[in-house]
Order: sequence, then structure tokens, then C-alpha cells
Amino acid sequence: MKIVVTGSAGFIATNLIPRLLDRGDEVHGVDNFFLGKRSYLEPLRARERFTFYEFDLLDLDRLVKLFESVQPGRVWHLAANSDISFGTKYTDFDLKGGTLVTYNVLEAMRRAKTPEIVFSSSGAVYGEPSVMPTPENYGPIFPISLYAASKVACESLITAYAHNYEIRSWIFRFGNIVGPNPTHGVIHDFVLRLRENPRELTILGDGTQSKPYVYIVDCLDGMEFGQKKAREWVNCFNLAVDDQTTVTEIAEWTIEAMGIDRGSIELKYTGGSRGWRGDVAQVKLDTRKMTALGWKPKLSSHESVRRTIRDVVEQFRNGPLA
Repeated sequence: MKIVVTGSAGFIATNLIPRLLDRGDEVHGVDNFFLGKRSYLEPLRARERFTFYEFDLLDLDRLVKLFESVQPGRVWHLAANSDISFGTKYTDFDLKGGTLVTYNVLEAMRRAKTPEIVFSSSGAVYGEPSVMPTPENYGPIFPISLYAASKVACESLITAYAHNYEIRSWIFRFGNIVGPNPTHGVIHDFVLRLRENPRELTILGDGTQSKPYVYIVDCLDGMEFGQKKAREWVNCFNLAVDDQTTVTEIAEWTIEAMGIDRGSIELKYTGGSRGWRGDVAQVKLDTRKMTALGWKPKLSSHESVRRTIRDVVEQFRNGPLA
């Protein structure tokens, strides 16, 4: 199959693309390197059946030309500003990089008659729900970050295009996805900070923030499983694990993995129940819909975090990531 992957130099995409190529798909990746890393993409550029295009997805004309030329059978739409705090500083960033980009992708699909889209959404769309674990049909949903608001808008655009133009869609609302090739996130940040200063680590909030962390292999397995098994025009799933891990636990395990004497380092908390405005401090997602479909993750949240810490420490040990 011919597949377009947006955000192709990012964390999820650079873990996805090798498996698509290994099974013989022809992959066309697009990225502007805002969060994506050239070093992550470089090994893929030598692969057969992979073509990369460096441009901004806000360029609708160029995107339409790409789709009309390639005629893809499916889009994996993974491009987004996944750094929620950044969108708080620049209030139009998620509007442009999330909502308008998604409109452009859908419009290019409509014009090229591309029939399928797989979309990476987020459990952040639920905001701070009164029902936990939170099921997919919870509502009304009131997101508390501009990132999450954009994801809600993107989902709405996708469902509207699905209805009007017969585009089959799969929407996955993630827990926190972790693994090799990170571009940001708590594990990425802790490793960098501790490498720079192994005597002190600043932790946003009070450290009790607790979320389900999903290992990238489980995430991609789940997305591909859902895409194959669920055949409605619009398919929406929470993709998460049943346990949660706190920020303090992540800090302690990172210190241990980096071989730092625990007695020689001070943990400094900024205070408050959340890391930043828009941060959902406690997340529990109901995973029964994916379970009923026949899929379960192999790793728990704790196992995913510990494995990722090892991945990232080893990756960073080999040099800085550009």
C-alpha cells in the first residue's frame, strides 16, 4: 500500500515507518522538523520505498500536489505539537499546527480520494472528567489545554469528513506514549537534566501526577490491531494501560538507571498539583473497548517507563540528539 505519514521525523512515526517498510508498504513522509529529529529520520532515508518531503503541512497547495501525485491508500496522521506547555505560550500554535493542519490533510485526502486515515489523538481531550477510568463515550468533554482543544477539533473534522466523503477513520486517544526516539517528555527531560547536573533535579508540580504510560511497540501494535479489526466509518478507542506511574517514580528510576548515587542528588519540586497550566494531573482511561476488540498491551505502565528509561539513557549515552 502507498501510505503518507505526517510528522514522519517524530517519535511515533520513526518507530512506525520501519514496520511499514518491512512489510513492503511504500511510505511517503512529511515533516518540518519543528519537533522531529533529523538524526531519527536519517536511517530511514536510505531505505527503499521511503520518500521524504520537508515542508510545512500548512502549505495546502503543496500537500494537495503530493497526495494527487502519490494517490495514497491510507494516511497515518501523526503530526502535532505534542508539547502541551509550548502551546500555552503561543496560543495560536495548536490551532495552526493541529487543527488547520488536520483540515489540510483531510482536504488533500478528499481531493485525491484517499479512503483511510489513522489519527493520533489524546486522552487529554477529556479534560478533568468526573468518571475515572474514563470511557470513550464520556461527555460532555471540557479540555483544559489548547493542545487538547485542538485534538477535539481535529476529531470533529475527521468525523465530519468521514460522513460527507466516505473516509474511513480510526481515532486513538492515547495515554502517554514512551519509548526510543523521544523528542520531549518527562523521561527525555530528566535524562537531559541529570546529564547536565547530576546533583539536582527539578520536578514540576508535587511529583504525584499520575498517568498511564504505554510503550511504543504496544501503542503501534494496538493501533494496527484496531485499524484491522474495527471497520465502522468512524472508530474511536482509548489506547492505554490499566495502571499509572507517578512523576516521582520516574525521577527515582531515572536516577538509578543513570548510576547516580541517590544520596548525592536533591529533588526540587516546584509545587502544586499539576506540572503546568493545562496539565491533567491524574489520568485513568477505560481500556475495555480495546480489550473487547481482542487487544491487550504486553507491558504495564511501570514496565513501559523502566524500559524507556533504559532506552533513552543508552541512546543519549551515544551522543546528543540533533
